Amino acid sequence: MNLILLQPGDLLDEHSARITDPRRLKHLHEVHQAQPGDELTLGLADGNIGRGRLTALDRHQACFALDALSQAPPPALDIELVLALPRPRMLARSLEHVTALGVKHITLLHSRRVEKSYWQSPELDPEKIRRHLLLGLEQARDTRTPRVILEPRFKPFLEDRLPARLANREGLLAHPGMDAACPRGLASPALLIVGPEGGFVPYEVEQLLAAGCRGIQLGERILRVETAVVALLARLSPL
Repeated sequence: MNLILLQPGDLLDEHSARITDPRRLKHLHEVHQAQPGDELTLGLADGNIGRGRLTALDRHQACFALDALSQAPPPALDIELVLALPRPRMLARSLEHVTALGVKHITLLHSRRVEKSYWQSPELDPEKIRRHLLLGLEQARDTRTPRVILEPRFKPFLEDRLPARLANREGLLAHPGMDAACPRGLASPALLIVGPEGGFVPYEVEQLLAAGCRGIQLGERILRVETAVVALLARLSPL
């Protein structure tokens, strides 16, 4: 946890805050080994970042005296991600990784090779998704929570939602065997589409290309989805 991310309910007033949830308290005790008087980096959810002095810490609460939260969070990555719904354990890691990299719009999509049972996974509970997003934000010292949309039907997404999403963004379909290599350092907004383990089926690839996406690939190595997504975003990032 490189950032203590405060929620609006944690604020007592503009100069003080108190956290009481077990996860953050455990991290302060066991990882930071924090003591009253320590200065830590704090940020307000969807707001700015600053410093705070720990004034009290026990098993039940941590209290902070806040300096001005005046530093803007890192700039967002102007790449929207459409990700075929991964296996539940892989989903958790993927959400944390892409959030840490600055993605602010994530769509989880059904495709032929996505097991239908994945859509009943407890990992899709909104609170669990939020927890993984927060872990990504805390890792990267970011405060702006990504938006996550579930698209459990491929064809309605393709026909009804994708055209508008591509109106002002370049569509990039990451799929093994595509002709073009993944570009480096995009300077314009993009929509990155990544398939499931085993990739999209040929019909889905054809439809996505026909919708205006450009096919790209990372080379001959076949990567796990969570690895491929991170590699793609890192390569496309203008930073």
